[in-house]
Amino acid sequence: ALFVVYGFMYPSWPTLALYGVLVPLNSLRLYEMLQLIKKVRTAAQGDLSMDWLKPFMHKHSYDQGSVLFRKGDHAEEMFYIVSGRCRITELGLELTAGQMVGELGFLTPDQQRTQTVECIENVEMLTITYDKVRELYFQNPSFGFYFLRVASERLLQNVDRMERALEAHNRPAPA
Repeated sequence: ALFVVYGFMYPSWPTLALYGVLVPLNSLRLYEMLQLIKKVRTAAQGDLSMDWLKPFMHKHSYDQGSVLFRKGDHAEEMFYIVSGRCRITELGLELTAGQMVGELGFLTPDQQRTQTVECIENVEMLTITYDKVRELYFQNPSFGFYFLRVASERLLQNVDRMERALEAHNRPAPA
């Protein structure tokens, strides 16, 4: 704004024209940044429902006994369980409706699966490719926070499970 005044008072018409254009442009960008900060704060504090993500996903059905993916496979998509149950074979954990699976493959450097997941019932799934996940991650702060929470929760559960297994292994056997 001061350069606009300078351009008018001096008079320097190129300076006046340049900053006459830059002031509204920078004001618009400032407004956009403030809106983004507001959205990030809301996303960080709010309840993260995945209902808005469903239109970006594709529905698939899997029969009982089907293997979604095996440990070491190349990972290209993640899954949202709509109905049915799956099992993480190596851990013996059951996954039920409303849970995400396959998100850790997105985070690994070589995009490989970290566990094997099989269907223990007929399962309805929604899938989304990692390319779309990347796009949504950068476009939507709510999804970015949700995804980070899901991945960190999964990793913390795995750490807790390992600590309990080590504790049980190191405990002296009863006499």
